[in-house]
Amino acid sequence: MTTIEFYFDPACPFAWATSRWLVDTTQRRTIDIGWRQMSLAVLNERADITEKQQHHMDVSLKLGRVLAAAHNEGGDAVIGALYTALGQRIHNNGEPVTPDTVAAALTDSGLDPQLADQMTSTLYDGAVRVAHQQSQDKLGDTGGSPITCIDGQCFFGPVLTAIPGRSDGDQLFDAIATLARTPSFAQLQRPHNGPPDFSNN
Repeated sequence: MTTIEFYFDPACPFAWATSRWLVDTTQRRTIDIGWRQMSLAVLNERADITEKQQHHMDVSLKLGRVLAAAHNEGGDAVIGALYTALGQRIHNNGEPVTPDTVAAALTDSGLDPQLADQMTSTLYDGAVRVAHQQSQDKLGDTGGSPITCIDGQCFFGPVLTAIPGRSDGDQLFDAIATLARTPSFAQLQRPHNGPPDFSNN
């Protein structure tokens, strides 16, 4: 069995694309995915960013607080279902990140919808920071969302601009797994434009 730890920010569309590729791949591979929280808001809190980027960081913090609250209630076991529910509504359906949307996602995943109240509370800010630091410690460097660990080997990415089909997705997984097993491999990157396209999902 291949063990994956997947560190994500729920506001990040690129992490969402990667996560859905991984979920699809589990239908044809023996893979155990552990869903872990990280925070782009914490990562970029001292960065000089635009007003639009700051809006994304505000969304990141609000959703991160809710994830941390849910984790406090149910541990690691509840994070995957909540992430799926949030992502379906926010990334796939384009619903606004409001307390009503988040409460509906909590209900969808079998959690208390009142946890949406934590969006504007600072109660779990410390837990968000701890979870984010764990992602950076795992990577061994500063990295964004997502961070993927395959059998203990961690790297930033893969960054996907769409969710690949079955054949391409399987080939991608085999390639990434090979890179993870190659101690001398450090980095591979190419330019991309815009957020992922979820129109066909």
